[in-house]
Amino acid sequence: MSTRIAFLKGHGTENDFVIIPDPENAVDLPPAAVAALCDRRAGIGGDGLLHVVRSAAHPEAKAMAAEAEWFMDYRNGDGSIAEMCGNGVRVFARYLQRAGHVTEGDLAVATRGGVKTVHIAKSAPGSGSAEGDVTVGMGKARLPEGDVTVSVGERSWPARNVNMGNPHAVAFVDDLAHAGSLFSPPPFSPASAYPDGVNVEFVVDRSPGHVALRVHERGAGETRSCGTGACAVAVAAARRDGADPAVTGTPVTYTVDVPGGTLVITEHPDGEIEMTGPAVIVAEGEIDADWLEATAS
Repeated sequence: MSTRIAFLKGHGTENDFVIIPDPENAVDLPPAAVAALCDRRAGIGGDGLLHVVRSAAHPEAKAMAAEAEWFMDYRNGDGSIAEMCGNGVRVFARYLQRAGHVTEGDLAVATRGGVKTVHIAKSAPGSGSAEGDVTVGMGKARLPEGDVTVSVGERSWPARNVNMGNPHAVAFVDDLAHAGSLFSPPPFSPASAYPDGVNVEFVVDRSPGHVALRVHERGAGETRSCGTGACAVAVAAARRDGADPAVTGTPVTYTVDVPGGTLVITEHPDGEIEMTGPAVIVAEGEIDADWLEATAS
């Protein structure tokens, strides 16, 4: 292991990540080391970790190397592997831009949920920001059949099962406080609906086409934002509201407030979903390699 391991810290609508640039996939990151890095008291702190690797250098991404040079090897804050993270992809793209690997415009990013298309916008004049928003093509939602219920304490709600490359249960509630602390995973049934766990979104309406959510992300607890969750919520809200772009031929857009900011989600007639929001790099430095190695032993 190298004695000098670079890291950066970034966030997308306050969903925050430790970023480890490792083009040749040379840094060993077992689950215990990832969990230590994401620890908010004893480590750097983050909801998850973005391991930045060239697709050709990672066994899980080699098949995507012709489509996307870079692979987002994403890990949850507890060290477990996740298929996809929407806010993470935006921050991943912002890191590539900062490092000079890409410029404003379009790029492709390989993930365990497939190759994602990304657009880095120019900063809008007068916006006060040096960097424009990032739009990510999140793919298509799948809506598995079957009834799902989620519970908090004595309350329970029907939930919409939406898969965005990772699983979501979307429950519409009267008050976001009904979600409780969200420190522990909200119980759901039937267990067979989500054999590998689930992200649970609790949603309230703000106005037509405008909703707000709180979310428990599996492996991370309550987070300030969840990009795939915002997409799942927009799809669930559209179907609840009787809107299906595949039927009408008209795109549907929802503004989704998350605790850390606002995301704009558009579902197109072909089923493709785009998510637009900010991505910010806030710090960079070096990890003590001896400490990191000790966490894995």
